[in-house]
Parts: sequence; structure tokens; C-alpha cells
Amino acid sequence: MDIDEIKKLLPHRYPFLLVDRVVEIELGERILAYKNISANEEVFNGHFPERQIFPGVMIIEAMAQAAGLLGFASVNKQAGDNSLYLFAGADDVRFKRPVVPGDRLMLEAEIDSNKRNIWRFKCSAHVDGQLACRASILCALQGDNAK
Repeated sequence: MDIDEIKKLLPHRYPFLLVDRVVEIELGERILAYKNISANEEVFNGHFPERQIFPGVMIIEAMAQAAGLLGFASVNKQAGDNSLYLFAGADDVRFKRPVVPGDRLMLEAEIDSNKRNIWRFKCSAHVDGQLACRASILCALQGDNAK
């Protein structure tokens, strides 16, 4: 899935669209995507100019966006259908290594459960095969056509 296909599913746009490409997707199961971390990211103007580290909350958001892509694609919905996956929570979050410019942040999300439009995803983010972050992320499908 290229960036144009991603934009059909997610409502996010620059500078907050944090998924560059989907490498693999198994509808109803899992997704593998990535975000290229560039030295030109706006967030590095303040975090931190002398030692650029991609913020942990942005890593969590990137994982949530990958999870949202999996959810939307699995139920055959798009953001333009008046449906949204809203971030509802994150549990068991752990950061294992810093993410810096030049890294390719590999984002993986697996559907853990889906009850009453509340989806739980097991998510992880890796750089060069090393775990950077893991979390259990909750998303709520809302909108006119949520069911």
C-alpha cells in the first residue's frame, strides 16, 4: 500500500501522517508498515535540537495509525465514509531504544480483540531488528457507518 492508498484510509495529513508505506497486510489479522525518520521532521526543532530523538508519543501514534489502517482495511471502510478510528488508550507501553534520524521505524500491529467497535491491537516498533517500543493499543471505531 503506497502513500496514496494510505491517505484514502487515514484522515491524517502532513505533518501528522506517520505511516509512509504498508509492506504487508493480512486483513483481520496483522499489518507491517514503516515510517522513515528524517532529520527534517518538524518535531526535531524542539525535541531535541542538539540530540534529535523521535518522541515516544509519536512512536505510539505511528503504531496507532498502522493499527487504524489494519482496522479500516479489515472492515472495508475509509475515513471519508464518516468513520474514524479514535485512539482510546495504550497499555503496557515499553520503550527499549531511541529512534533517531536515518532510522526506518517498522510498525507492526496485530488484532488482539474486537468487541462492540472497540479494537485492541498488539503493536510493536522495531529499528534494524531491535525492539524500539511495544504497546497494547485500543481504538474505537466511530461514525455514521461504524457497524
